[in-house]
Amino acid sequence: MHQSHWGRAGLARTSYGHAMAVRVPCGMNPETIAAALDTASRCWWDPGARPTRLWVENVRAGSGSEEACRRLDAEVHRPVAVDGPVIRAVLVQYADAVADLVVAADRRDLDPGALAVVCDVLLGAVDADTVTAKPIRRHADGRALLAYARRRRIARPRRTSEGRPLHTGVPLERGDGDVTTDVAVAAAVVTARYDGLDSVTVPVWATYRSRPRNVLGGSEKCVCLSIDTSRARASRDLLDEADGVLHQEDRRRPLDIAEACHPAGRAATQVGVLGTVLYDPARTYLPCQSAPFPITLLPVVGTDGQATLEVYADPAAVDEHVAARFGRQVAQVVHSFHGPTTGARQRMPSAFTDEDASSVGVGVRAAAATLGSRIEDVFAMRARARPDAVAVTHGRRTVTYSELDEQSRWVARALRERGVAPGDRVGICLDRSIDLIVTMLAVLRVGAAFVPMDVRHPPDRLAYTASDARVRLVVTDIDARGWGESASAVTLQELEMSAFPATDVAVGVSAAPAYVIYTSGSTGRPKGIAVPHGAVLTLLAATADEFALGSDDVWSMFHSPAFDFSVWEIWGALLTGARLVIVPYWISRSPVEFHTLLAEEHVTVLSQTPSAFVPLVAADQDLAPLDSLRLVVFGGETLEPRVVLPWLDRYPESSCRLVNMYGTTESTVHATAHTVTRRDALTDSKTVGKPLPGWEIQVTDEYGRPLPGGMAGEIYIGGVGVSLGYLNRPAMTAGRFVAALGGRRRYRTGDRGRMRDDGALEHLGRLDAQVQIRGFRVELGEVRAVLLDDPAVTAAAVVPSGRPDDPSGLAIDAYVVLTKEDSTTVPMLRRRAARFLPDHMVPRTITVVDALPLTVNGKLDVTRLPEPTPPARRPSVRAPNEVPEISEARSTEASLVDIWESVLGVAVSPDDNLFELGGNSLCAIKADNMMRRLGLPALPMRELYRHPSIRGICDTLARLYPPRPDT
Repeated sequence: MHQSHWGRAGLARTSYGHAMAVRVPCGMNPETIAAALDTASRCWWDPGARPTRLWVENVRAGSGSEEACRRLDAEVHRPVAVDGPVIRAVLVQYADAVADLVVAADRRDLDPGALAVVCDVLLGAVDADTVTAKPIRRHADGRALLAYARRRRIARPRRTSEGRPLHTGVPLERGDGDVTTDVAVAAAVVTARYDGLDSVTVPVWATYRSRPRNVLGGSEKCVCLSIDTSRARASRDLLDEADGVLHQEDRRRPLDIAEACHPAGRAATQVGVLGTVLYDPARTYLPCQSAPFPITLLPVVGTDGQATLEVYADPAAVDEHVAARFGRQVAQVVHSFHGPTTGARQRMPSAFTDEDASSVGVGVRAAAATLGSRIEDVFAMRARARPDAVAVTHGRRTVTYSELDEQSRWVARALRERGVAPGDRVGICLDRSIDLIVTMLAVLRVGAAFVPMDVRHPPDRLAYTASDARVRLVVTDIDARGWGESASAVTLQELEMSAFPATDVAVGVSAAPAYVIYTSGSTGRPKGIAVPHGAVLTLLAATADEFALGSDDVWSMFHSPAFDFSVWEIWGALLTGARLVIVPYWISRSPVEFHTLLAEEHVTVLSQTPSAFVPLVAADQDLAPLDSLRLVVFGGETLEPRVVLPWLDRYPESSCRLVNMYGTTESTVHATAHTVTRRDALTDSKTVGKPLPGWEIQVTDEYGRPLPGGMAGEIYIGGVGVSLGYLNRPAMTAGRFVAALGGRRRYRTGDRGRMRDDGALEHLGRLDAQVQIRGFRVELGEVRAVLLDDPAVTAAAVVPSGRPDDPSGLAIDAYVVLTKEDSTTVPMLRRRAARFLPDHMVPRTITVVDALPLTVNGKLDVTRLPEPTPPARRPSVRAPNEVPEISEARSTEASLVDIWESVLGVAVSPDDNLFELGGNSLCAIKADNMMRRLGLPALPMRELYRHPSIRGICDTLARLYPPRPDT
């Protein structure tokens, strides 16, 4: 018997220890306990094992004192040394002659039942001769486990924190079945919600039901229980199925807990369950000296039959708040299992408390738009404050704030003379120009809403937009035919010539729509979204201070006026007194020319979709840095943060701020903001930030019930930015714009995400068939509907193509079934689709099939669709994006063929139409970059679209760069 055991403090310790403390019967001599331990250990353990000794700790305080409790707690939490005896036994003696016996062991050597038997033997309650000792497999170090992991190709086991685990307990409802099964299934259901998974595997470390009494050893085995939470089954069936798996002994394996944390081929398990412990008031039992899993759940059943769920968490991996919340949610799901429910999955979400499911952003004061109630009023104030400041630049043409104000007033008067009244809608189909801005302001001054249309959209789509919006007038400089019976067309020049001297009239309120933007529609036709003045003004008020927006800034207008990102660009500049630089369409398609424009105009605020930013980053590497640029705002589509690493290498975060903003047209462009850091880029963070002041974010389940932080579900956006709804579509508006608690309207985005504990939103993709292509929201149903409108097509399927090796970026692949007697060809189908769809929605490939593959339920089986048929008859010999070697001996034509074959990944002949081979604007940008890097003459992007073939490019280059006379 030794009087101190502090000398063992430096030895390595086990991570899977548990301990039991028992009050020593009054009058029992310590020598008796030591002798029993010595005799028993010689019989139980391997003769070669280190001898087991009883350590004695004397406490100079009574058994009920604070000092006594502290010393006892320290002994219970002190694990055994991995290179020491099988158990550690300590007798804690107090000043009042009371003592406690503490026995600790590795639970892989002695399970909870065996630990209790050891205590009983040492205290004389059980005869040592009646105890059977199984062979003990010691865990002297982790070398054997690491070797096993290497053989199985398992990730290196995670080291648990050597500090005490976080611990909390919550009441647990007990049903007729096994409590361990209830907790394991509930843990799987909650974990599935957190990670947005349909199937979850939970390691369950428990003892056999048939375990005999008075047997020493590690009888616990691990079962990796897989729960399919996607199927709507009755809770009783779900629990019975799991119970059968847990208690079939042939399914149990003697796995190490660390191995259970890293099953082969799976990500590290975050949650594990230990078998149910029966509470004994005469003993103090600590099941986890260190948490074996990031979150470890342990059901405890008392003598009165009441159950408690104890939660142990590794403090290095999980904070106390998260662990407590997770345990509470598991207990609530267990409660739902035994209530009036038809299925665990349906009942589970409603079990969360209002505190868990609170919205982020609720109660955040909306930024006050104190400058005015309507867009044109705020602009007029800016014009009066800075009349001579340049408002808009387009090429060599500029216009000051006073000139823009005056011109828009004249055009507004002409619109009124033509019958446009407050509440009407006016179509604007003009290219990016100062005239476009003048017309927008004029429409707002009349009290009407403008409907922007892209001049490059197909005529049929333009006519549909004008008809669906029921516009009174279309201001355009393209062919005026085909706008429908209700709309007449007029040029801006005609309006200016017919205008009388301008006068102001009082019109509208901030709740009136300022514009209607059309986006892709799942029903096969675009749908218009009406956005009020107040939402735009609040957006700018909410971001002005955070981004330090002011009159010294220079903004770029890079995007189409029919894309709502342009709303942020145009009014962000003009309503803050800044200068707006309009980027001509063809320059926006050439990264080098665009970079040059940014440098020459000293742009400070740049807005970009990630798809457009990547080519700009590549061009920037070979050009002078953009010293004036201070803010880059990303929007329109998902940002993969790693693509900004080259930019961060050149532009420090302190000089140029990158902001990732998330939002929808229905919530007025932006709803959240997050500054992108190098850490985000290196970790590939999905964070899009916290809600802007006045906006609110909720993540809900499939029934619209808010989910707690960390759980994946559908993103709802509420607050001041929510638009007025879909134009002339009350049923669709009612289905997507829903009322929340308190009567607030929220918009169902159809996006998948989850809220972090710090209030930031993580965007995890889409829930439906909608995709984002070059920043535009595309409903695949609209593309399919256009194909089905062709009389030659009897069936069609449309799928996104976004393979990593696809050189043309994210696009669309279509599959069609044609009538047997029809002679329609794929080029004919493509040309017809291009009549109705904008460039980014025209399928990259159209593959003719005999029939569409279906599942047993009659749905499209995407996995059985064939590989898309490439437009070319033979594949390219070059890998995608491979830069060819070009020498002076090769002709320009041969060099261009090599470049375009490397970009498109298919064979190219001199007379092929490059866009019919699957090319698009992104491909053109990549080809242009290759030409510049290889020293070929620069090709204006406009000329490529006019002559989209290798021979056409060669003729254009010969015309633009004629040979010198001396060559």
